[in-house]
Amino acid sequence: MELSSSTERTAERIRAARILPVLRTKTSEQSYQMALRLLALGIGAIELTTTTEGWQDAMIRLRNEAPDALVGAGTVVNRADAERAIEAGAEFLVSPYPVPEVRSLAAERDILLIEGSFTPGELAAATSRGVAKIFPAHVGGIAYLRSMLAVLPGARIIPTGGIPASEAAQWLEAGAFAVGVGSDLYSGDGMEAKISALLASVPGTGR
Repeated sequence: MELSSSTERTAERIRAARILPVLRTKTSEQSYQMALRLLALGIGAIELTTTTEGWQDAMIRLRNEAPDALVGAGTVVNRADAERAIEAGAEFLVSPYPVPEVRSLAAERDILLIEGSFTPGELAAATSRGVAKIFPAHVGGIAYLRSMLAVLPGARIIPTGGIPASEAAQWLEAGAFAVGVGSDLYSGDGMEAKISALLASVPGTGR
């Protein structure tokens, strides 16, 4: 099944960004401020997770402050959160595993769903509909991604989960559509230096 022209544009913006930071923080203010810092440093797409308290408020503020940024909602596991995310301005949804009710809503509202998958069957089904996420990616590693792409040539797969920022380029070289990077990207000291090194290692990263 092909994506619509609208969801295809969103998918291509994610591919162009190459790195998809997954922000899972304690408060909405932390998510908002961290997202602004990442965008200022050259990151082109942001995923705000629904596990953060007040995530919807952070998304609304971010969409108002940075209207040109590509912002989506992650850890979307039910229709209610999917609806709230769309109302807040999410341009894509990400689930950690297959969720039929979220898939149905995404189709109804013509919004890109990056469906979490892990087994060959799940990945084949999700990529046939558009873009899939291997999660947790570190369990199978880069070798698993290569094996899946060997039997699903051209599949658009975003590995996420347990991937250090320093390894993002290796995943992209192995054929990843983009790479989801979590707390390793923004936790601890020296975030600016870490982002600079990441952008230098992945040519063409950004908006």
